[in-house]
Amino acid sequence: MRFLSTRGQTPSLGFSDAVATGLAPDGGLFLPESLPDFSGKLSAFERLSYPELCFEFMRVFATDIPPDTLRQIVAASYTKFSDPAIAPLKPLAKNLYVLELFHGPTLAFKDFALQLLGNLYAHQCRVRRETINVLGATSGDTGAAAIHGLIGRPGTAIFILYPDGRVSPLQERQMACTGAENVFALAVDGTFDDAQAALKEVFGDQGFRTQHRLSAVNSINLARVLAQCVYYLHAWLRLPAAERGNVEFVVPTGNFGNVLAGWMLQKMGVPIRGFRVATNQNDILYRLFTTGEYRVGAVHPSLAPSMDIQVASNFERFIYFAVGREPARVRQVMDTFKQTGAYTFERFNRDTFTSTRCSDGEIPGIIQRVHAAYGYVADPHTACAFKEIAPDRVSVVLSTASPAKFPDTIRSAIGVEPTHPSLEALKSKPIVKHKLQATPAAIRAFIHAHAVGA
Repeated sequence: MRFLSTRGQTPSLGFSDAVATGLAPDGGLFLPESLPDFSGKLSAFERLSYPELCFEFMRVFATDIPPDTLRQIVAASYTKFSDPAIAPLKPLAKNLYVLELFHGPTLAFKDFALQLLGNLYAHQCRVRRETINVLGATSGDTGAAAIHGLIGRPGTAIFILYPDGRVSPLQERQMACTGAENVFALAVDGTFDDAQAALKEVFGDQGFRTQHRLSAVNSINLARVLAQCVYYLHAWLRLPAAERGNVEFVVPTGNFGNVLAGWMLQKMGVPIRGFRVATNQNDILYRLFTTGEYRVGAVHPSLAPSMDIQVASNFERFIYFAVGREPARVRQVMDTFKQTGAYTFERFNRDTFTSTRCSDGEIPGIIQRVHAAYGYVADPHTACAFKEIAPDRVSVVLSTASPAKFPDTIRSAIGVEPTHPSLEALKSKPIVKHKLQATPAAIRAFIHAHAVGA
């Protein structure tokens, strides 16, 4: 299978090259040349374990990796999950389920894709006998998950940008207390959007990018979105057959990658009724799906910091489909948005998507209500998804992070402080971070000084 840039000015690539490249040289994002139709395979998928299902799904896209090798890569990617179901689907009430996605090594949903991506990078380094330097920006969970996908791997270095003082203390410790020589936690001034904008400029420097064999680990990387499709499919297959056609996935999201994966799976023939996009007070996606206008606002630090985003990087992939897969129109939309900070969609189709917004003032009360009603402890991001549950459909709430990563918020809401052994162990370790300005020049200089193979 070949992969195209949303902006249409980059030659198509095979899977491994698209993954290694990350952000397309023309500034666009890679997507499959055509989406496969899985509708005829769903009954055969029902009996598969999570790793087996992931292999059967990914083999359709990763056609340049031998099947036996891909099977081994996928199997190795799900050995560090603490729950035998990998992504357990738990019923809370009639027509209400929670899909727990936090049983991986960093206790967040990002582990599903980044354990796999780390193994794909390691395979590439082995087969091609090349080094690779991985760069990403995070608003909280991506950084730790990316680091733990690559920690200590030969021939790799990983550089993670995060907004200094704007992630939770435990999220920072997961990035800055590893002790690994190939890991660099870069605390930048400003917001996540500032870090992400600087990252995109660094990737736009083709000479620097080639010199250091730079690859993107953010959800702009194609492999991230494809790997996340699998947990939607796994959950859908575990619902009672009578409920599958009426299911709405309720997704806490800021960068749009998580919900985009489910939406793409729907376009691949899985009959999902729809998606509810749950935002925190940084509500650009809520405003989009309620008004049709995509407009940047100020970023306000919140109790759900992983969603403190105003420019949703993955939204360009959605735009590509929304404008009829016409790269010229994608370029027009992105240029307009870059120049004005806004774009209004004519005849915007909101049938598949609904949205809710949750303020900081509401989050503790929702955590309290969910705990009282169901005996379930939701982290602040998952709490945003419980803001509103539609009564006329089956709802699957994606629980994206362990509540143990946000002990202060949970304790203030319900008087219980959740803990996890891996997080407790971090509290005594020294923080090693590098403070940088959120500028392409500062980031390039740091990478140049510390890149592997430089």
